[in-house]
Amino acid sequence: MEQCIQEYSSLVWNLVKRRVSSHAAAEDLVQEIFTEIWKCAGRFDASQGNETTFIAMITRRRVIDWTRKQSRGPELVALPDNIDDLPTSVESPAISVADHEAIASLVKTLPEQTQQLFEMHFDRGLTQQEIAQSTDLPLGTVKTLLRRGLLEIRSRLFRQSSSESLTTEAG
Repeated sequence: MEQCIQEYSSLVWNLVKRRVSSHAAAEDLVQEIFTEIWKCAGRFDASQGNETTFIAMITRRRVIDWTRKQSRGPELVALPDNIDDLPTSVESPAISVADHEAIASLVKTLPEQTQQLFEMHFDRGLTQQEIAQSTDLPLGTVKTLLRRGLLEIRSRLFRQSSSESLTTEAG
């Protein structure tokens, strides 16, 4: 293994650094790759390619897996050195009265059943499970109706904001 690392470390390192910007992450990945090479060494077949190709393919696959895994996870931000500098409360974005009224008027355009579910969920604070139990609707139906209603309102709000911006640009 030591000979393998000496001979191929620059190849593996260069392939990893093309896709991984963090030095620490690249080091960890290189270590994982050499562990993988050690585990897969018995599968090497000289008739299908040379050692360099074998190692490059394992490296390429591991880098692709690592990249996909990173893209699925949340982006982490480092905390400041002094924790006392962090804000003590998080303010939620304010919704103007006009926005609230626009949303309320859009809810009134939804089917009656969906309006009732919205009232139970958003005004009274019931969970989807509690709504399903009190209305005798299947839980999946409650979830679907709420989601469709939200998507419809979002779509209509987007159309409204798009048409308002076009009107503003034209005027």
